[in-house]
Amino acid sequence: MNNIHPVFDRLLQREDREQRLQQRGKVIWLTGLSGSGKSTIAQALERKLYNEGFFAQVLDGDNVRTGLNNNLGFSIEDRKENIRRIAELSKLYLNSGLITINSFISPTVEIRAFAKEIIGAADFIEIYVDASLEVCEARDVKGLYAKARKGEIKNFTGIDSPYEAPPQPALRIDTGALSIEASVTEIYQYILSIIKYV
Repeated sequence: MNNIHPVFDRLLQREDREQRLQQRGKVIWLTGLSGSGKSTIAQALERKLYNEGFFAQVLDGDNVRTGLNNNLGFSIEDRKENIRRIAELSKLYLNSGLITINSFISPTVEIRAFAKEIIGAADFIEIYVDASLEVCEARDVKGLYAKARKGEIKNFTGIDSPYEAPPQPALRIDTGALSIEASVTEIYQYILSIIKYV
């Protein structure tokens, strides 16, 4: 590591980019079970922000695992490395003044705290996309729960791998009761004063 010489101090700073974009960079971290609605909300929120004049980028678990993290499995160790890489990428986006919407199961309190530490507590907005296991299984749009129940998928969160709900999220969205539109509206109203450039 002796031959690595970061040049961050000689680059344009975050404040320069936020001023140009007229927004505050933040990381919106959507966590919840598979099938809870994270990805759908992330996509709709990105579109809502775009329509309102903000510049946002979605990072989604499935998409990231086809590229950046395609060498990782689903053990707790690999999940932690998956989140570490995502958090580091999110930090780069953050320093570019972007609003990053992350859609990841990120199943344990420890893993999310790890991401928060990398990103920085002031810029990490944890949103719990809450739907019961029964609701998620009933949706099962990818057929993953059925495969996990048959033992065809190992270490599946909610079946044979634990999910720990955030004890104190910034916001809890009950997608068992709320529509996607209502969920996005609630998140947008919550983050608007945080991302607005003043």
